[in-house]
Amino acid sequence: MKLVAGLGNPGLEYRGTRHNAGFDAIDALSARHGSGGRTAKSRFQGLLEEIRIGDERVLLLKPLTYMNRSGLSIGEAVRFHKFDPATDLMVLVDDMALDCGVIRLRGEGGAGGQQGLRDIERALGGARYPRCRIGIGDPGDQDWSSYVLGRFRPEQKSLVDEGVSLAADAVECWASRGLATAMNTFNKAPQARGADATAERPPEPF
Repeated sequence: MKLVAGLGNPGLEYRGTRHNAGFDAIDALSARHGSGGRTAKSRFQGLLEEIRIGDERVLLLKPLTYMNRSGLSIGEAVRFHKFDPATDLMVLVDDMALDCGVIRLRGEGGAGGQQGLRDIERALGGARYPRCRIGIGDPGDQDWSSYVLGRFRPEQKSLVDEGVSLAADAVECWASRGLATAMNTFNKAPQARGADATAERPPEPF
């Protein structure tokens, strides 16, 4: 069994914001393989739904602890099911260092300024867990916190929708064929700015 956790903030006010790209990817997987979220249950301080990808049982988790405390929810699920984070966990998260529509998979790495990843690292006692970063574009001169909590511009939206769908494809590949195959397949897309490292940024407010 695998655990796929998408990061975001709960509540209607955050739905569709750039910071919720991880939630959007979970929704895409649920629409493909589950109930579209209708059968998700409250568990591990989040919303949990079990799906099946090929022969693999997969738990989809949307932590409801807000971005900065994502580790509370994910850590509970990992400990309860005795998952090995290095092989059984995939985290889906937005990233300003990647252009809209671009994704990157890694098996481990630093959190940079991403407070959700930093809290997961704290909860798991290390950074050795796969993650799929979903590009949301560079804020430019805009305040970064306003940018991530804002909604996509029309010219960004179609690209990000493609990126979310691509992230769901990558999770399917990882669950059925392993991380190395998924990385070799989905990291071949054109390189985006900062593609090899999560952007450094100040601590997030949510």
